Amino acid sequence: MPATADNTDTPPPSARWIAPLEIALLLAVFSFQAGWPAPDVNEPHYLGKARHFWDPAWAAGDFFFESSDTHRVFYLTCGWPSHWLSLPHFAWCGRLVSWLLLAVSWQRLCRAVVGRPGWAVPAGALFLALNVGCHLAGEWVVGGFEAKGLAYALVFAGLAAVIRDRWNTAFLLFGAASALHVLVGGWSALAAAFCWLVSADAPPLARLWPGLLGGALLALLGIVPALELNWGVDTQLVAEANDIYVFRRLPHHLVPESLRWPFLLRFLLMVLVWLALTVRRNDHRPLRKLESFVVAALAISFAGMLLSQLTANVPETKAAILRYYWFRLADVMVPVGIALAAVTGWSATSRARRGAKFAWQAAGWLAVCAALVAYGQVDYAGCGGFQNVPRADKKVLDHADWRDVCQWMGDHTPSGALAITPRMAQTFTWYAGRGQVVSWKDLPQDAEAVVRWWQRLEDIHGMPHPEYQGRWHESLTELSPRRLRELGRRYRADYLVVEAEPPLELPRLYANGSYCVYKLD
Repeated sequence: MPATADNTDTPPPSARWIAPLEIALLLAVFSFQAGWPAPDVNEPHYLGKARHFWDPAWAAGDFFFESSDTHRVFYLTCGWPSHWLSLPHFAWCGRLVSWLLLAVSWQRLCRAVVGRPGWAVPAGALFLALNVGCHLAGEWVVGGFEAKGLAYALVFAGLAAVIRDRWNTAFLLFGAASALHVLVGGWSALAAAFCWLVSADAPPLARLWPGLLGGALLALLGIVPALELNWGVDTQLVAEANDIYVFRRLPHHLVPESLRWPFLLRFLLMVLVWLALTVRRNDHRPLRKLESFVVAALAISFAGMLLSQLTANVPETKAAILRYYWFRLADVMVPVGIALAAVTGWSATSRARRGAKFAWQAAGWLAVCAALVAYGQVDYAGCGGFQNVPRADKKVLDHADWRDVCQWMGDHTPSGALAITPRMAQTFTWYAGRGQVVSWKDLPQDAEAVVRWWQRLEDIHGMPHPEYQGRWHESLTELSPRRLRELGRRYRADYLVVEAEPPLELPRLYANGSYCVYKLD
Protein backbone atom coordinates (compact mmCIF):
# COMPACT_ATOMS: atom_id res chain seq x y z
CA MET A 1 0.00 0.00 0.00
CA PRO A 2 1.52 3.40 -0.98
CA ALA A 3 2.77 5.51 1.87
CA THR A 4 0.89 8.74 2.42
CA ALA A 5 1.32 11.60 4.83
CA ASP A 6 -0.99 12.22 7.71
CA ASN A 7 -2.64 15.47 6.67
CA THR A 8 -5.00 15.94 9.57
CA ASP A 9 -5.29 19.54 10.68
CA THR A 10 -5.72 18.88 14.39
CA PRO A 11 -2.52 17.63 16.01
CA PRO A 12 -2.64 15.72 19.28
CA PRO A 13 -2.55 17.94 22.40
CA SER A 14 1.02 16.92 23.16
CA ALA A 15 2.18 18.24 19.76
CA ARG A 16 0.23 21.51 19.56
CA TRP A 17 3.09 23.51 21.02
CA ILE A 18 5.38 22.41 18.19
CA ALA A 19 3.80 24.60 15.48
CA PRO A 20 4.23 27.92 17.38
CA LEU A 21 7.78 26.90 18.27
CA GLU A 22 8.55 26.09 14.64
CA ILE A 23 7.15 29.44 13.51
CA ALA A 24 9.22 31.29 16.10
CA LEU A 25 12.39 29.45 15.07
CA LEU A 26 11.68 30.06 11.39
CA LEU A 27 11.28 33.76 12.11
CA ALA A 28 14.65 33.68 13.87
CA VAL A 29 16.25 31.92 10.87
CA PHE A 30 14.77 34.45 8.44
CA SER A 31 15.92 37.35 10.63
CA PHE A 32 19.42 35.92 10.88
CA GLN A 33 19.78 35.45 7.16
CA ALA A 34 18.06 38.63 5.93
CA GLY A 35 18.28 41.06 8.84
CA TRP A 36 20.33 43.63 6.98
CA PRO A 37 20.16 47.27 8.08
CA ALA A 38 17.44 49.26 6.36
CA PRO A 39 17.18 50.00 3.58
CA ASP A 40 17.66 46.76 1.72
CA VAL A 41 18.29 46.84 -2.03
CA ASN A 42 14.68 47.34 -3.16
CA GLU A 43 13.20 49.11 -0.15
CA PRO A 44 13.95 52.71 -1.25
CA HIS A 45 12.25 51.85 -4.54
CA TYR A 46 9.06 50.24 -3.17
CA LEU A 47 8.66 51.87 0.24
CA GLY A 48 9.53 55.31 -1.10
CA LYS A 49 6.84 54.80 -3.72
CA ALA A 50 4.40 53.68 -1.02
CA ARG A 51 5.10 56.76 1.12
CA HIS A 52 4.74 59.10 -1.85
CA PHE A 53 1.46 57.33 -2.72
CA TRP A 54 0.03 58.32 0.67
CA ASP A 55 1.84 61.70 0.92
CA PRO A 56 2.47 63.23 -2.53
CA ALA A 57 4.22 66.21 -0.94
CA TRP A 58 7.04 63.93 0.22
CA ALA A 59 9.85 63.91 -2.39
CA ALA A 60 7.56 65.89 -4.67
CA GLY A 61 8.75 66.11 -8.25
CA ASP A 62 10.68 62.83 -8.16
CA PHE A 63 10.38 61.31 -11.62
CA PHE A 64 9.90 57.70 -10.51
CA PHE A 65 7.54 58.39 -7.61
CA GLU A 66 5.22 60.36 -9.87
CA SER A 67 5.06 57.63 -12.51
CA SER A 68 2.22 55.09 -12.67
CA ASP A 69 1.54 52.90 -9.62
CA THR A 70 1.74 49.22 -10.57
CA HIS A 71 1.61 47.56 -7.13
CA ARG A 72 -1.47 49.51 -6.13
CA VAL A 73 -2.86 46.93 -3.70
CA PHE A 74 0.45 46.84 -1.83
CA TYR A 75 0.59 50.64 -1.60
CA LEU A 76 -3.03 50.86 -0.45
CA THR A 77 -2.87 48.12 2.16
CA CYS A 78 0.71 48.50 3.41
CA GLY A 79 1.74 52.10 2.77
CA TRP A 80 -0.38 53.92 5.35
CA PRO A 81 2.00 53.31 8.35
CA SER A 82 4.54 55.56 6.61
CA HIS A 83 2.41 58.48 7.82
CA TRP A 84 3.56 57.83 11.39
CA LEU A 85 6.72 55.73 11.10
CA SER A 86 10.13 56.74 9.82
CA LEU A 87 11.15 54.85 6.72
CA PRO A 88 13.60 52.54 8.58
CA HIS A 89 10.92 51.70 11.18
CA PHE A 90 8.39 51.21 8.40
CA ALA A 91 10.77 48.82 6.65
CA TRP A 92 11.44 46.79 9.80
CA CYS A 93 7.77 46.51 10.76
CA GLY A 94 6.96 45.37 7.23
CA ARG A 95 9.82 42.86 7.20
CA LEU A 96 8.70 41.30 10.47
CA VAL A 97 5.10 41.02 9.27
CA SER A 98 6.08 39.46 5.92
CA TRP A 99 8.62 37.10 7.54
CA LEU A 100 6.02 36.01 10.10
CA LEU A 101 3.48 35.29 7.34
CA LEU A 102 6.14 33.39 5.40
CA ALA A 103 7.01 31.36 8.51
CA VAL A 104 3.36 30.49 9.14
CA SER A 105 2.68 29.50 5.53
CA TRP A 106 5.96 27.54 5.29
CA GLN A 107 5.15 25.62 8.47
CA ARG A 108 1.75 24.67 7.05
CA LEU A 109 3.29 23.66 3.73
CA CYS A 110 5.94 21.51 5.40
CA ARG A 111 3.32 19.88 7.63
CA ALA A 112 1.12 19.14 4.60
CA VAL A 113 3.99 17.45 2.74
CA VAL A 114 5.88 15.67 5.52
CA GLY A 115 2.83 14.77 7.58
CA ARG A 116 4.69 15.12 10.88
CA PRO A 117 5.57 18.14 13.01
CA GLY A 118 9.09 19.22 13.79
CA TRP A 119 10.61 19.45 10.31
CA ALA A 120 9.72 22.97 9.20
CA VAL A 121 12.86 24.63 10.57
CA PRO A 122 15.51 22.45 8.87
CA ALA A 123 13.42 22.47 5.70
CA GLY A 124 13.16 26.27 5.84
CA ALA A 125 16.90 26.64 6.42
CA LEU A 126 17.70 24.40 3.45
CA PHE A 127 15.18 26.16 1.22
CA LEU A 128 16.56 29.57 2.15
CA ALA A 129 20.17 28.57 1.54
CA LEU A 130 19.38 27.07 -1.88
CA ASN A 131 17.25 30.01 -2.91
CA VAL A 132 19.96 32.51 -1.92
CA GLY A 133 22.92 30.53 -3.23
CA CYS A 134 21.66 28.67 -6.30
CA HIS A 135 19.13 30.89 -8.04
CA LEU A 136 19.25 31.24 -11.80
CA ALA A 137 17.83 34.72 -12.39
CA GLY A 138 18.01 36.46 -9.02
CA GLU A 139 14.61 35.66 -7.52
CA TRP A 140 14.43 35.67 -3.72
CA VAL A 141 11.71 35.22 -1.11
CA VAL A 142 13.03 36.31 2.30
CA GLY A 143 14.52 39.80 2.29
CA GLY A 144 13.44 43.42 2.39
CA PHE A 145 9.84 44.56 2.68
CA GLU A 146 7.99 44.65 -0.61
CA ALA A 147 4.93 43.10 -2.26
CA LYS A 148 6.81 40.00 -3.36
CA GLY A 149 7.41 38.64 0.16
CA LEU A 150 3.73 38.90 1.06
CA ALA A 151 2.74 37.32 -2.26
CA TYR A 152 5.02 34.32 -1.70
CA ALA A 153 3.50 33.79 1.76
CA LEU A 154 0.13 33.44 0.02
CA VAL A 155 1.67 31.16 -2.62
CA PHE A 156 3.09 28.80 0.03
CA ALA A 157 -0.29 28.73 1.77
CA GLY A 158 -1.99 28.06 -1.57
CA LEU A 159 0.42 25.22 -2.34
CA ALA A 160 -0.32 23.70 1.07
CA ALA A 161 -4.03 23.86 0.20
CA VAL A 162 -3.36 22.12 -3.13
CA ILE A 163 -1.53 19.30 -1.34
CA ARG A 164 -4.45 18.97 1.10
CA ASP A 165 -6.95 18.86 -1.83
CA ARG A 166 -8.51 22.19 -0.88
CA TRP A 167 -8.58 23.52 -4.38
CA ASN A 168 -11.08 26.34 -3.89
CA THR A 169 -9.02 27.73 -1.02
CA ALA A 170 -5.87 27.37 -3.10
CA PHE A 171 -7.19 29.38 -6.04
CA LEU A 172 -8.46 32.10 -3.70
CA LEU A 173 -4.97 32.35 -2.19
CA PHE A 174 -3.29 32.45 -5.59
CA GLY A 175 -5.72 35.18 -6.63
CA ALA A 176 -4.82 37.20 -3.53
CA ALA A 177 -1.13 36.71 -4.33
CA SER A 178 -1.78 38.04 -7.85
CA ALA A 179 -3.48 41.12 -6.39
CA LEU A 180 -0.30 41.92 -4.46
CA HIS A 181 2.18 40.90 -7.16
CA VAL A 182 0.61 39.92 -10.45
CA LEU A 183 3.52 37.87 -11.80
CA VAL A 184 4.26 35.92 -8.60
CA GLY A 185 0.61 35.03 -8.18
CA GLY A 186 -0.10 34.56 -11.88
CA TRP A 187 2.70 32.08 -12.57
CA SER A 188 1.82 30.19 -9.37
CA ALA A 189 -1.84 29.95 -10.37
CA LEU A 190 -0.78 28.56 -13.75
CA ALA A 191 1.39 25.94 -12.01
CA ALA A 192 -1.54 25.02 -9.74
CA ALA A 193 -3.75 24.57 -12.80
CA PHE A 194 -1.16 22.13 -14.17
CA CYS A 195 -1.27 20.23 -10.86
CA TRP A 196 -5.03 19.95 -11.18
CA LEU A 197 -4.77 18.67 -14.76
CA VAL A 198 -2.31 15.89 -13.93
CA SER A 199 -3.87 14.90 -10.60
CA ALA A 200 -5.75 11.62 -10.84
CA ASP A 201 -8.08 12.42 -7.94
CA ALA A 202 -8.65 16.15 -8.56
CA PRO A 203 -12.25 17.36 -8.23
CA PRO A 204 -14.18 18.16 -11.42
CA LEU A 205 -14.10 21.70 -12.75
CA ALA A 206 -17.74 22.24 -11.83
CA ARG A 207 -16.85 22.04 -8.13
CA LEU A 208 -14.09 24.61 -8.44
CA TRP A 209 -16.12 27.56 -9.65
CA PRO A 210 -16.22 29.37 -6.24
CA GLY A 211 -12.44 29.35 -5.94
CA LEU A 212 -11.83 30.14 -9.59
CA LEU A 213 -14.33 33.00 -9.62
CA GLY A 214 -13.17 34.44 -6.32
CA GLY A 215 -9.51 34.05 -7.27
CA ALA A 216 -10.09 35.73 -10.63
CA LEU A 217 -11.84 38.68 -8.99
CA LEU A 218 -9.00 39.08 -6.51
CA ALA A 219 -6.42 38.78 -9.27
CA LEU A 220 -8.11 41.59 -11.20
CA LEU A 221 -6.96 43.97 -8.46
CA GLY A 222 -3.42 43.32 -9.67
CA ILE A 223 -4.12 42.69 -13.35
CA VAL A 224 -6.07 45.88 -14.07
CA PRO A 225 -3.32 48.30 -12.87
CA ALA A 226 -0.81 46.31 -14.93
CA LEU A 227 -2.98 46.54 -18.04
CA GLU A 228 -3.64 50.25 -17.48
CA LEU A 229 0.06 50.98 -17.87
CA ASN A 230 -0.03 50.87 -21.65
CA TRP A 231 -3.70 51.34 -22.54
CA GLY A 232 -3.95 53.60 -25.56
CA VAL A 233 -0.17 53.96 -25.88
CA ASP A 234 1.39 53.88 -29.33
CA THR A 235 2.67 50.39 -30.18
CA GLN A 236 6.06 51.70 -31.29
CA LEU A 237 6.51 53.44 -27.95
CA VAL A 238 5.59 50.20 -26.15
CA ALA A 239 8.11 48.29 -28.28
CA GLU A 240 10.85 50.81 -27.45
CA ALA A 241 9.98 50.59 -23.74
CA ASN A 242 10.11 46.78 -23.86
CA ASP A 243 13.53 46.92 -25.49
CA ILE A 244 14.82 49.26 -22.75
CA TYR A 245 13.25 47.21 -19.98
CA VAL A 246 14.44 43.79 -21.14
CA PHE A 247 17.71 44.29 -23.01
CA ARG A 248 19.20 47.43 -21.44
CA ARG A 249 18.05 47.49 -17.83
CA LEU A 250 17.10 43.95 -16.68
CA PRO A 251 18.76 41.37 -18.97
CA HIS A 252 20.31 39.63 -15.92
CA HIS A 253 16.78 38.73 -14.78
CA LEU A 254 14.99 38.28 -18.09
CA VAL A 255 17.21 37.25 -21.01
CA PRO A 256 18.52 33.65 -21.07
CA GLU A 257 21.57 34.61 -23.10
CA SER A 258 22.54 37.17 -20.45
CA LEU A 259 22.44 34.73 -17.53
CA ARG A 260 25.94 33.98 -16.29
CA TRP A 261 27.18 30.44 -16.86
CA PRO A 262 28.04 29.79 -13.17
CA PHE A 263 24.39 30.58 -12.36
CA LEU A 264 23.23 28.18 -15.08
CA LEU A 265 25.58 25.45 -13.87
CA ARG A 266 24.61 25.63 -10.21
CA PHE A 267 20.90 25.77 -11.09
CA LEU A 268 21.27 22.71 -13.32
CA LEU A 269 23.03 20.87 -10.50
CA MET A 270 20.19 21.83 -8.18
CA VAL A 271 17.65 20.42 -10.65
CA LEU A 272 19.62 17.16 -10.82
CA VAL A 273 19.59 16.91 -7.02
CA TRP A 274 15.85 17.47 -7.03
CA LEU A 275 15.37 14.73 -9.65
CA ALA A 276 17.42 12.30 -7.57
CA LEU A 277 15.32 13.02 -4.50
CA THR A 278 12.02 12.65 -6.33
CA VAL A 279 12.99 9.25 -7.72
CA ARG A 280 13.65 7.99 -4.20
CA ARG A 281 10.23 9.10 -2.86
CA ASN A 282 7.88 8.41 -5.77
CA ASP A 283 5.34 6.65 -3.52
CA HIS A 284 4.55 9.68 -1.36
CA ARG A 285 1.30 11.31 -2.51
CA PRO A 286 1.86 14.84 -1.09
CA LEU A 287 5.34 14.87 -2.60
CA ARG A 288 3.94 13.84 -5.98
CA LYS A 289 1.65 16.87 -5.91
CA LEU A 290 4.54 19.10 -4.95
CA GLU A 291 6.63 17.58 -7.73
CA SER A 292 3.96 18.42 -10.30
CA PHE A 293 4.06 22.05 -9.13
CA VAL A 294 7.87 22.10 -9.47
CA VAL A 295 7.60 20.50 -12.91
CA ALA A 296 5.20 23.26 -13.94
CA ALA A 297 7.65 25.93 -12.71
CA LEU A 298 10.48 24.32 -14.67
CA ALA A 299 8.25 24.03 -17.73
CA ILE A 300 7.53 27.77 -17.55
CA SER A 301 11.27 28.49 -17.45
CA PHE A 302 11.94 26.10 -20.33
CA ALA A 303 9.16 27.76 -22.34
CA GLY A 304 10.79 31.14 -21.73
CA MET A 305 14.14 29.84 -22.99
CA LEU A 306 12.50 28.23 -26.01
CA LEU A 307 10.55 31.37 -26.91
CA SER A 308 13.73 33.39 -26.55
CA GLN A 309 15.41 31.22 -29.17
CA LEU A 310 12.41 31.18 -31.49
CA THR A 311 12.20 34.99 -31.49
CA ALA A 312 15.95 35.61 -31.70
CA ASN A 313 15.57 37.37 -35.07
CA VAL A 314 12.51 39.37 -34.00
CA PRO A 315 13.78 41.54 -31.12
CA GLU A 316 10.51 43.42 -30.63
CA THR A 317 8.59 40.19 -30.12
CA LYS A 318 11.35 38.76 -27.96
CA ALA A 319 11.33 41.78 -25.66
CA ALA A 320 7.52 41.73 -25.41
CA ILE A 321 7.64 38.06 -24.34
CA LEU A 322 10.63 38.06 -22.01
CA ARG A 323 9.51 40.97 -19.85
CA TYR A 324 7.28 38.61 -17.84
CA TYR A 325 10.02 37.01 -15.70
CA TRP A 326 9.77 33.44 -16.96
CA PHE A 327 12.46 32.15 -14.59
CA ARG A 328 11.31 33.54 -11.25
CA LEU A 329 9.00 30.71 -10.14
CA ALA A 330 11.58 27.98 -10.79
CA ASP A 331 14.16 29.94 -8.77
CA VAL A 332 11.85 29.47 -5.79
CA MET A 333 10.13 26.15 -6.39
CA VAL A 334 13.17 23.98 -7.12
CA PRO A 335 14.64 24.84 -3.69
CA VAL A 336 11.19 24.20 -2.19
CA GLY A 337 11.08 20.80 -3.87
CA ILE A 338 14.56 19.82 -2.67
CA ALA A 339 14.01 21.01 0.91
CA LEU A 340 10.69 19.24 1.39
CA ALA A 341 11.76 16.05 -0.40
CA ALA A 342 14.90 15.91 1.76
CA VAL A 343 13.11 16.34 5.08
CA THR A 344 10.41 13.87 4.03
CA GLY A 345 13.13 11.29 3.48
CA TRP A 346 14.80 12.11 6.78
CA SER A 347 11.45 11.95 8.54
CA ALA A 348 10.85 8.45 7.19
CA THR A 349 14.36 7.47 8.28
CA SER A 350 13.69 8.73 11.78
CA ARG A 351 10.75 6.38 12.08
CA ALA A 352 12.83 3.39 11.14
CA ARG A 353 16.09 4.24 12.91
CA ARG A 354 16.46 4.90 16.60
CA GLY A 355 19.28 5.58 18.97
CA ALA A 356 22.78 6.83 18.30
CA LYS A 357 22.78 6.25 14.55
CA PHE A 358 19.90 8.63 13.94
CA ALA A 359 21.21 11.08 16.54
CA TRP A 360 24.45 11.41 14.58
CA GLN A 361 22.46 11.87 11.38
CA ALA A 362 20.31 14.59 12.96
CA ALA A 363 23.36 16.37 14.37
CA GLY A 364 24.99 16.36 10.95
CA TRP A 365 21.82 17.67 9.34
CA LEU A 366 21.58 20.55 11.82
CA ALA A 367 25.24 21.41 11.23
CA VAL A 368 24.62 21.55 7.48
CA CYS A 369 21.61 23.82 8.03
CA ALA A 370 23.63 26.19 10.21
CA ALA A 371 26.41 26.36 7.62
CA LEU A 372 23.96 26.97 4.79
CA VAL A 373 22.08 29.73 6.57
CA ALA A 374 25.40 31.36 7.44
CA TYR A 375 25.91 31.76 3.68
CA GLY A 376 23.59 34.74 3.82
CA GLN A 377 25.71 36.39 6.48
CA VAL A 378 28.88 35.83 4.44
CA ASP A 379 27.18 37.52 1.48
CA TYR A 380 26.07 40.29 3.82
CA ALA A 381 29.63 40.82 5.07
CA GLY A 382 30.77 41.14 1.46
CA CYS A 383 28.38 44.09 1.13
CA GLY A 384 29.84 45.79 4.18
CA GLY A 385 27.10 44.45 6.42
CA PHE A 386 29.20 43.95 9.52
CA GLN A 387 30.05 47.66 9.32
CA ASN A 388 26.32 48.41 9.51
CA VAL A 389 26.17 49.50 5.87
CA PRO A 390 22.81 48.78 4.19
CA ARG A 391 23.00 46.76 1.01
CA ALA A 392 21.29 49.58 -0.87
CA ASP A 393 24.35 51.75 -0.14
CA LYS A 394 27.03 49.33 -1.27
CA LYS A 395 27.90 51.50 -4.30
CA VAL A 396 28.43 54.82 -2.52
CA LEU A 397 31.92 56.15 -1.84
CA ASP A 398 31.42 56.38 1.90
CA HIS A 399 28.18 55.46 3.66
CA ALA A 400 28.51 58.00 6.49
CA ASP A 401 29.35 60.84 4.09
CA TRP A 402 26.50 59.89 1.77
CA ARG A 403 23.97 59.92 4.62
CA ASP A 404 25.40 63.21 5.84
CA VAL A 405 25.04 65.00 2.51
CA CYS A 406 21.52 63.62 2.03
CA GLN A 407 20.59 64.75 5.53
CA TRP A 408 21.90 68.21 4.74
CA MET A 409 19.66 68.32 1.67
CA GLY A 410 16.69 67.31 3.79
CA ASP A 411 17.41 69.95 6.43
CA HIS A 412 18.41 72.92 4.26
CA THR A 413 16.34 72.77 1.08
CA PRO A 414 12.61 73.42 0.52
CA SER A 415 10.26 70.42 0.48
CA GLY A 416 9.78 70.55 -3.28
CA ALA A 417 13.49 70.73 -4.10
CA LEU A 418 14.75 68.57 -6.94
CA ALA A 419 18.34 67.36 -7.36
CA ILE A 420 20.53 65.77 -9.99
CA THR A 421 22.33 62.90 -8.26
CA PRO A 422 24.89 60.19 -9.14
CA ARG A 423 23.51 57.60 -11.54
CA MET A 424 23.76 54.67 -9.10
CA ALA A 425 22.36 56.57 -6.10
CA GLN A 426 19.60 54.37 -4.68
CA THR A 427 18.90 56.00 -1.32
CA PHE A 428 18.88 59.77 -1.91
CA THR A 429 15.11 60.07 -1.50
CA TRP A 430 15.19 57.68 1.48
CA TYR A 431 17.57 59.86 3.50
CA ALA A 432 16.83 63.33 2.09
CA GLY A 433 13.08 63.17 1.45
CA ARG A 434 13.71 65.19 -1.71
CA GLY A 435 13.10 64.26 -5.32
CA GLN A 436 15.77 63.36 -7.85
CA VAL A 437 15.71 63.78 -11.60
CA VAL A 438 16.57 60.18 -12.46
CA SER A 439 18.15 57.08 -10.89
CA TRP A 440 19.33 53.83 -12.46
CA LYS A 441 17.52 51.77 -9.83
CA ASP A 442 14.17 53.52 -10.08
CA LEU A 443 12.84 52.05 -13.30
CA PRO A 444 9.19 53.00 -13.97
CA GLN A 445 6.71 50.46 -15.33
CA ASP A 446 4.55 52.28 -17.88
CA ALA A 447 5.93 52.51 -21.41
CA GLU A 448 5.92 56.28 -21.73
CA ALA A 449 7.77 56.75 -18.43
CA VAL A 450 10.27 53.98 -19.27
CA VAL A 451 11.25 55.75 -22.50
CA ARG A 452 11.51 59.13 -20.76
CA TRP A 453 13.53 57.52 -17.94
CA TRP A 454 16.07 56.18 -20.43
CA GLN A 455 16.24 59.50 -22.26
CA ARG A 456 17.02 61.25 -18.97
CA LEU A 457 19.74 58.74 -18.13
CA GLU A 458 21.38 59.17 -21.52
CA ASP A 459 21.03 62.94 -21.46
CA ILE A 460 22.53 63.37 -17.99
CA HIS A 461 24.91 60.44 -17.54
CA GLY A 462 25.58 59.15 -21.05
CA MET A 463 28.61 59.90 -23.20
CA PRO A 464 27.37 61.72 -26.31
CA HIS A 465 30.42 61.10 -28.48
CA PRO A 466 29.73 58.31 -31.06
CA GLU A 467 32.96 56.56 -30.09
CA TYR A 468 31.67 56.06 -26.53
CA GLN A 469 28.02 55.39 -27.38
CA GLY A 470 26.32 53.28 -24.73
CA ARG A 471 28.84 54.12 -22.00
CA TRP A 472 28.26 56.19 -18.89
CA HIS A 473 30.23 58.96 -17.23
CA GLU A 474 31.94 57.67 -14.11
CA SER A 475 30.97 60.90 -12.35
CA LEU A 476 29.01 64.03 -13.15
CA THR A 477 32.16 65.98 -12.27
CA GLU A 478 33.31 65.05 -15.80
CA LEU A 479 30.70 67.47 -17.19
CA SER A 480 31.35 71.20 -17.55
CA PRO A 481 29.59 73.68 -15.25
CA ARG A 482 27.82 75.09 -18.28
CA ARG A 483 26.46 71.67 -19.20
CA LEU A 484 25.36 71.00 -15.62
CA ARG A 485 23.50 74.33 -15.45
CA GLU A 486 21.81 73.50 -18.75
CA LEU A 487 20.67 70.13 -17.35
CA GLY A 488 19.40 71.83 -14.21
CA ARG A 489 17.26 74.22 -16.29
CA ARG A 490 15.99 71.42 -18.52
CA TYR A 491 14.81 69.24 -15.65
CA ARG A 492 13.98 72.05 -13.19
CA ALA A 493 16.61 70.87 -10.72
CA ASP A 494 18.06 73.51 -8.38
CA TYR A 495 20.73 71.29 -6.82
CA LEU A 496 23.54 68.98 -7.83
CA VAL A 497 24.72 66.27 -5.43
CA VAL A 498 28.03 64.90 -6.66
CA GLU A 499 31.44 63.61 -5.62
CA ALA A 500 33.56 66.21 -3.82
CA GLU A 501 36.58 65.71 -6.07
CA PRO A 502 37.40 67.27 -8.43
CA PRO A 503 35.72 70.55 -7.41
CA LEU A 504 33.42 72.29 -9.87
CA GLU A 505 33.14 75.99 -10.68
CA LEU A 506 29.63 76.18 -9.28
CA PRO A 507 28.30 77.72 -6.04
CA ARG A 508 29.17 75.16 -3.37
CA LEU A 509 26.58 74.94 -0.60
CA TYR A 510 27.89 72.04 1.47
CA ALA A 511 30.71 69.48 1.36
CA ASN A 512 32.17 66.63 3.36
CA GLY A 513 35.01 64.23 2.64
CA SER A 514 33.23 62.42 -0.22
CA TYR A 515 30.27 64.44 -1.51
CA CYS A 516 29.15 67.99 -1.94
CA VAL A 517 26.06 69.99 -2.90
CA TYR A 518 26.19 72.65 -5.61
CA LYS A 519 23.58 75.21 -6.51
CA LEU A 520 22.33 75.02 -10.10
CA ASP A 521 21.07 78.51 -10.90
